[in-house]
Amino acid sequence: MAKVEEGIRDKLITALQPQYLQIENESDQHSGPPGRESHFKVTLVSGDFQSLMPVKRHQKIYALLADELAGPVHALALHLYTPDEWAARGEARPDSPQCSGSGQ
Repeated sequence: MAKVEEGIRDKLITALQPQYLQIENESDQHSGPPGRESHFKVTLVSGDFQSLMPVKRHQKIYALLADELAGPVHALALHLYTPDEWAARGEARPDSPQCSGSGQ
């Protein structure tokens, strides 16, 4: 696992003790040199989101990952659910759109 992704994972697990966490490095779907860690998609299910509206959930993650967002991470797609919301979705997260700058 790459360094930035590992740091993101550690911070999210420590702060939110997720029921489910998937971090996808989507950097290679965008233009730039291979092997970078600049674009991530995070799907996270946590009981900590129970009383939070979606914008507050996002703000919580942005605060946790402020160093990464100020540095190597250019884009962060967040899919944040309570356990009940996750179950209601059939435990499925949305696919990412194709990046127009990917050259594909």
